Amino acid sequence: MNNRQLFLQHVAQTSDAPLALEIVKAEGMYMWDADGKQYLDLIAGISVCNIGHCHPKVVKAIQEQAQTYMHLLVYGEFVQAPQVAYAKYLTDHLPASLNSVYFTNSGSEAVEGAMKLAKRHTGRTEIIAFKNSYHGSTQGSLSIIGDEYWRNAYRPLLPDVQHLSHNSMDMLSNITERTACVIAETIQGEAGVLAPQREWLQALRLRCTETGTLLILDEIQCGFGRNGTLWAFEQYDVVPDILLLGKALGGGMPLGAFIANRDVMWSLTNQPVLGHITTFGGHPVACAAGLAGMKALMEEDMMAGVVFKEKLFLELLKHPRIKAVRSRGLMLAVELEDFPANKKVIDHCIQQGVITDWFLFAPQCIRLVPPLIITEEEIRAACKIILAGLDTLVS
Repeated sequence: MNNRQLFLQHVAQTSDAPLALEIVKAEGMYMWDADGKQYLDLIAGISVCNIGHCHPKVVKAIQEQAQTYMHLLVYGEFVQAPQVAYAKYLTDHLPASLNSVYFTNSGSEAVEGAMKLAKRHTGRTEIIAFKNSYHGSTQGSLSIIGDEYWRNAYRPLLPDVQHLSHNSMDMLSNITERTACVIAETIQGEAGVLAPQREWLQALRLRCTETGTLLILDEIQCGFGRNGTLWAFEQYDVVPDILLLGKALGGGMPLGAFIANRDVMWSLTNQPVLGHITTFGGHPVACAAGLAGMKALMEEDMMAGVVFKEKLFLELLKHPRIKAVRSRGLMLAVELEDFPANKKVIDHCIQQGVITDWFLFAPQCIRLVPPLIITEEEIRAACKIILAGLDTLVS
């Protein structure tokens, strides 16, 4: 059997039609398959590879840390230099109130930890989330994602969860003194890049403050410069009580985090002790990689061209079959009439050596979330292929 056959037989499948491309190498903006075919990557591992694949500084950090030590003990017991250094670097680039980092293995685990922290700190039980939000696939995070199609098969889920309409001022009154936390994506990703109204997000922050509710902002998908600033919440002049990070956090390695004020985070140390524990969270190799990746992002000024590149995509992506293009920096959704049309364009792009995708809650939209290092020439080449794919659609 070849590797593709073994993949289908022995690796658990998440759909009945995986892409099943056998990628043997990835570097910068590109991936190569077993036949030597080159692909331009427009989804960056779903916002993971913000600085491109296998950045040399990240590879070097992984190699050096792997030769020093790997796993030592469960998270939080030993002082591990990569964790300390990365936590310090992160908090140096965050508002002063976000000064304590709890590293996890993934974004979903960060969501779980944040929900527990909110309940423990406030002594409340209600969690409020939003329709068309996405926060992960574990049982707890699944309870708060905002789409019944994905939730329904796994009930019963967590009780005392309420879903409000995104951008609805009227529904903010549902947040009360019994609400432990409100969790929202700063930019809704899987809904097809839906940005909140500035006034609404500020009103949400105010309502949470008034009721003693913790505001959790999920930047697992939109963080690390993707929207043109390091953190998307900076563009709205709000500061969350808890920030969720993942995906690009690890520089290509598995890593998540929830970040809060130390006084809030301290709630997990008592009644019960070890209020949240993880074996591999904050793995030293992952933290070394993440720190190297974030430093590369900052020191090489990769965010500087994001707004220009966004405008270039918007300028080029004009076609009668495109109903709308929504964007926030290098996070774009190209809306077509339906999923079959979108899938045909996606397949065309893959055949032509361009990797793109769709959104869970907006399957009619092409997902464009390339590494921030994409060049003007690569944007023009990619858009030419996308437009050619749109030309293949039958009117």
